[in-house]
Amino acid sequence: MTAHDRTAKDPDGRYRSFAAFYPFYLTEHVNRTSRRLHVIGTTLVIAAVACGFLVDWRFFVAAPLVGYGFAWMGHFVFEKNRPATFKYPLYSLAGDFRLWFEVATGKRPF
Repeated sequence: MTAHDRTAKDPDGRYRSFAAFYPFYLTEHVNRTSRRLHVIGTTLVIAAVACGFLVDWRFFVAAPLVGYGFAWMGHFVFEKNRPATFKYPLYSLAGDFRLWFEVATGKRPF
């Protein structure tokens, strides 16, 4: 265990902050196709939420279905790992949006 691991996690082994979690998040998304599926899913979530406000409330129901559908396909089919959202739901959601933003701004390749 490195010094970073000891300070980044609490005594139960859970990440103390999103800043500590995000490097782990990136290690769970090394497959390019999986990352692309995450970005597509997050884009569809943003569109569904916007349509929920502008068109029909049922788009709010569709938002998590399309978001998780694309992301979990990436994990189970391409990454061959278990989505971190099962253990870190809020950090994982924040990670999806940060990854989306980094791709949209050119900081991370699509």
